[in-house]
Amino acid sequence: MQTNPARPRRFSRVLRALIEVGFIIFLFYSNLLMGEYDRAAGVGKTLSAALADIFTLANFAIALVAALVGYIVFESLRKRL
Repeated sequence: MQTNPARPRRFSRVLRALIEVGFIIFLFYSNLLMGEYDRAAGVGKTLSAALADIFTLANFAIALVAALVGYIVFESLRKRL
């Protein structure tokens, strides 16, 4: 079976993009979680209540758009430098 050298490179680009976008989304949600605990100021808010507050469809849409914009900006900077 012959291997196509262009195929693994294309797959690695997609995989790198998914990892970078996923990391930006992780940072977004961790920042939201820290904000939930700062806002609650220890009034008995549980982890499950904070997670229910931050994992909404609107927050996911914001995180996805921000992650894609961040990825595009960093890729353009990476190519220029």
